[in-house]
Amino acid sequence: MQATQELGLSAKDLSVYYGSKQAVRDISLDFEKKQVTALIGPSGCGKSTFLRSLNRMNDLISGARVTGEIWIEEDNILDPKVDVVLLRQKIGMVWQRPNPFHKSIYENIAFGPRYHGIKNKKQLDEIVESSLRKAALWEETKDRLHQSALALSGGQQQRLCIARSIAVKPQIILMDEPASALDPVSTAKIEELITELKQDYCIIIVTHNMQQAARVSDKTAFFYMGDLIEHDHTQKLFTNPSQQQTDDYISGRFG
Repeated sequence: MQATQELGLSAKDLSVYYGSKQAVRDISLDFEKKQVTALIGPSGCGKSTFLRSLNRMNDLISGARVTGEIWIEEDNILDPKVDVVLLRQKIGMVWQRPNPFHKSIYENIAFGPRYHGIKNKKQLDEIVESSLRKAALWEETKDRLHQSALALSGGQQQRLCIARSIAVKPQIILMDEPASALDPVSTAKIEELITELKQDYCIIIVTHNMQQAARVSDKTAFFYMGDLIEHDHTQKLFTNPSQQQTDDYISGRFG
């Protein structure tokens, strides 16, 4: 199986093990280009583990083992021959807590492109401005590009991390609860940004906040105890789910 032109990413029979414990069981899911897919479910249900598999971050965890297939274009990214550095250029990651480098705002954005071989200052300047504009951060930072990124507020730092991800021209952006550490105003800005970014990217977001999933996503996947219970258009899943377990979780009967 291969991801078609409409698909950004396609997982088939994906399982993740930590030692002898199976954390994710035989999940098949397609993610379309220019759409946001939300992964929801109670803590420990496997959604973040699944997300981390999509750009091989689980490779960094001792004892972790992944089976199945994940296709992006013509490549199964679980093939041992895949260059993981290039893979993570294609599939960016934004974490729960902002993690800017201990560098200037400019250097945070320029770091990735420079690592991938872009040395021309004019070109780097253009990438920095373009990335910050896409992350709705340019107007707030254009006069302080050479100041420390750590001086930014938490919400600004998270938008900087999104800009840093965009700078290497990914096709897919993974977000692991990107607003859970932020105040409501900053959360609203991140949600607006996600809606803007889906014009250009396939976005997959893990969130505990079901209202957020309903606001920002086109499709939603409900995970429970390592299984994918249901995957559907967000409005359908939230208003008329096919599975009783989904209905119970959304209505607050458990989770």
